[in-house]
Amino acid sequence: MRARGQWVIGSGCLLGALSAQANGWNMPVGVTDVSRDIHGLHMTIFWICVVIGVVVFGVMFYSLFRYRRSKGAKAANFHEHTSIEVLWTAIPLLILVGMAVPATATLKQMYDPSEADLDVMITGQQWRWRYEYLGEDVSFISNLGTASAQISGEEDFGEHYLLEVDNPLVLPINRKVRFLMTSDDVIHSWWVPELAVKQDTIPGFINENWVRINEPGIYRGQCAELCGKDHAFMPIVVHAVEEQEFDDWMVQRREEAEQEASSVDRDWTMDELMVRGEQVYQSICASCHQSEGQGALPTFPALDGNVQLNGDRDWHLSTVLNGVSGTAMPAFRSTLNPVEIAAVVTYTRNSWSNDTGDVVQPAEVVEELTQ
Repeated sequence: MRARGQWVIGSGCLLGALSAQANGWNMPVGVTDVSRDIHGLHMTIFWICVVIGVVVFGVMFYSLFRYRRSKGAKAANFHEHTSIEVLWTAIPLLILVGMAVPATATLKQMYDPSEADLDVMITGQQWRWRYEYLGEDVSFISNLGTASAQISGEEDFGEHYLLEVDNPLVLPINRKVRFLMTSDDVIHSWWVPELAVKQDTIPGFINENWVRINEPGIYRGQCAELCGKDHAFMPIVVHAVEEQEFDDWMVQRREEAEQEASSVDRDWTMDELMVRGEQVYQSICASCHQSEGQGALPTFPALDGNVQLNGDRDWHLSTVLNGVSGTAMPAFRSTLNPVEIAAVVTYTRNSWSNDTGDVVQPAEVVEELTQ
């Protein structure tokens, strides 16, 4: 009978834990060995705490009930009981050692990024992520992909509201990927729960982390550090794919990068630059200067009808390349390529009420960068 009761209690605890997991009350198991070790450690510590709580409060409530004053109980008066003092010191010590051993093993595994098959530089920027596959000549910026109409309430929320991006980070399964993490402006935090990776990106420092994903899929996260007004609009999406699919994707991205590099030397038409410039503006600039260039004073000036922007072409190009010290305007010389910079400068000088007729070619941007 006692064994049956213990089985029922154990089954109830297991079902409770699974139910909590299913309802999102518990941390996810994840899709990496480290994430599963962390979850196992978490559940071990949780149940140790549950047992301690049940024993301590059980003894306390039993004592309050059994030895209450109304029953004529009288408190004992004693001190310096050596056996009890040794007992209540030894038991917590053993419990802590029992917790520390598996925790130390898991931490050692978490902080070992050595012998990686692939290195990815992750750079936090207000308010987007830049990914660079080191040694592969492939890099891109990942921006919020949720439609502005959903954010403004004009349309219903999508399935992955504020958890969509235009360019997800693509990683292979079954390969160890080392992350090198830094920031161009303020502290951000790259967090994907199912990968068990949460790492601060700090200006001037490079932090390390790593992941080996076991299952293909799409895994979503967010910036977990309050980094400014658009902190909520800085999601992370990781596409984990089969190794051959990743290799094919990498070849395709290298070819696209080569084509982009070769296009710097040719003259682009106004229409081509305007189309490309609108894409860059809406992805990079609209979060501060608004989609129609109206700005958000006092921090972000309006670009529509901006006298200095329309009147001084060299100042405009230099501002985009080098930023403005002491303001929220960052330098984009290392973030955007020459084609993107030429396109967005051309677009902002010829959009809305702006009509300068100026065309900035990628070759001019390259010349400015080499000065």
